[in-house]
Amino acid sequence: MKKVKMGVIGLGQRGSGLTRTILACEEAEIVAVCDSYQDRMDKICDIVKEKQGNTPKAYNDYKELLADTEVEAVLVASSWDEHIRMAIESMRAGKITAMEVGGAYDVEECWELVRAYEETKTPIMMMENCCFDRFELLSTSLVRAGKLGEVVHCHGAYSHDLRDEVCGGYVNRHYRLDNYLKRNCENYPTHELGPIAKILDINRGNKMLTLVSVASKAAGLEEFVATSEKNPDKSLAGRKFAQGDIVNTIIKCADGATISLTLDTTLPKYYSREFTVRGTKGLCNQEANMIFLEETHNVHEFFDVEKTIGKYLNNANDETYKAYQVEQWRNIDDEQRTLGHGGMDYFMFKEFFRCVLNGEEMPIDVYDAASWMCITAITEQSIAQGGAPQAIPDFTRGKWIKRPRKDVYSFPNPENK
Repeated sequence: MKKVKMGVIGLGQRGSGLTRTILACEEAEIVAVCDSYQDRMDKICDIVKEKQGNTPKAYNDYKELLADTEVEAVLVASSWDEHIRMAIESMRAGKITAMEVGGAYDVEECWELVRAYEETKTPIMMMENCCFDRFELLSTSLVRAGKLGEVVHCHGAYSHDLRDEVCGGYVNRHYRLDNYLKRNCENYPTHELGPIAKILDINRGNKMLTLVSVASKAAGLEEFVATSEKNPDKSLAGRKFAQGDIVNTIIKCADGATISLTLDTTLPKYYSREFTVRGTKGLCNQEANMIFLEETHNVHEFFDVEKTIGKYLNNANDETYKAYQVEQWRNIDDEQRTLGHGGMDYFMFKEFFRCVLNGEEMPIDVYDAASWMCITAITEQSIAQGGAPQAIPDFTRGKWIKRPRKDVYSFPNPENK
């Protein structure tokens, strides 16, 4: 089998984790790595050597990695503010590019990303792993099979208590802290927005038109750094944070559907993406692992909570719905579950490498990347203006009207085999 010769830029928490995922894919070989911190490179080089039997080339300057003629494809997993710039340079260097997620700092840099792709035609994929997760894919499959009827509204959240991680930014050489000190926005929109955009055919027959965004006060981190024993950086006590604890964003789409997004990372709470799809014939709710279809369920039963709570909660695991799930999740094994977020990172890279080796169109393309990432910069403007509506650019320049649907997988339809 031909192997894709990979270079990895950025070996922090995310980059190092994804390096292990790449090493589990027989379609790839890591030939070069890059980070500004030598200890991180030394650690990853040892891991790669143990797995592959050879030590990758190590660069402190990413430009040297991009100039390496052996490198065919590059994973950009650096800090948020570098993703787009490095992806642009990677495409211009002729390297097939896998770009990690994050929010854009400026709408213009999203346009620059699109222009770089259109000028070079170098393949690029945004590595939004949640587009490959079990519940999101099952929900999309049910939508495609018509089980939810016409989709009217979708909701998602990045609800993740990150207080210790954010406040450990200077201690652990992590970039989140400066963002929370200086910015107020929906700073991490793509985990929740990506799968929703796929369901709603954004950039492929539909587009996002406008948004409004509001942020709560910033109290969670200020109390955390002042009082919590879990604060890893006591020097932060007394610091003021710009980032609101809860950010709510509402997006209006061309087809009339709406999207709501919530950022919730600085207050005590369990992890959840709150992924929800509401249609004229039913709903999917990830938090409850619930699927409710009008054709098979009785809405009036829900007046008796005690009677129905066991019947509907976690019913997305029922045998009824397995036929609608993609093959990858039906056949996942124990080893694959260990390869990043329960397996979705592994499935994401397998699809990336499949497209690279077969010369196929990437399932999450440059227009997806630009339109999802720009939400951060646009919410920053809306929040600063008291929740004023903001236009969302059309990065396809009108091509969205006729562009055909592109799901990350082909979905089964048991009723039309």
